[in-house]
Amino acid sequence: MPWPTLNDPVHDSQRLFRQVLAAMSEPGTLHTLAAPAPPQATIGSALWGTLLTLCDLDVRVWLAPALDTPALREALPFHTGCRLTDEPVSADFALVTPAALCEAPDFALGSDEYPDRSTTLLVALELLDSGDTGSGTWQLSGPGIPAQRTLRVEERARPLMLRLAANRQSFPCGLDAILTCGERLAALPRTTRIEEIA
Repeated sequence: MPWPTLNDPVHDSQRLFRQVLAAMSEPGTLHTLAAPAPPQATIGSALWGTLLTLCDLDVRVWLAPALDTPALREALPFHTGCRLTDEPVSADFALVTPAALCEAPDFALGSDEYPDRSTTLLVALELLDSGDTGSGTWQLSGPGIPAQRTLRVEERARPLMLRLAANRQSFPCGLDAILTCGERLAALPRTTRIEEIA
């Protein structure tokens, strides 16, 4: 079964880009991306729509082993023109699951001169909501967040969240992350302060 692309590539990609940009400017807010659903359960429509929007001929993408299928390897370069890489440190975008982060691959963190030369994590989750109670709840603060905001993810995403929380130690270097679950999307740029709620 072929992977779907955007019905109107120009206008749809502009619309989706504005949604991703809004998510990045307001960390932790949930957005619903109306994008085509891929024929693979491990990648939801929000993640596939983000890939179709952000990837182009100049982009290198690393795929975590759990998501690295022949179908995706064929569809992603075909629809976006991006290049796939087997080295996480050379990737502009890394398509990951929480389990992949437990193995702690080395991603590019950028440099003081070029902080933009870092890897952006595109994460496939099984749970993503704004609940302020329950296990897996994290408190967010910083630019784009009035006072505080909470975000809840699955327990197995704890290593990912701790890794993103550590961004503060190397700012302006660090990782940006776009979290997805089905049609939902939220962003955690490196400027966000992340604390675990016990």
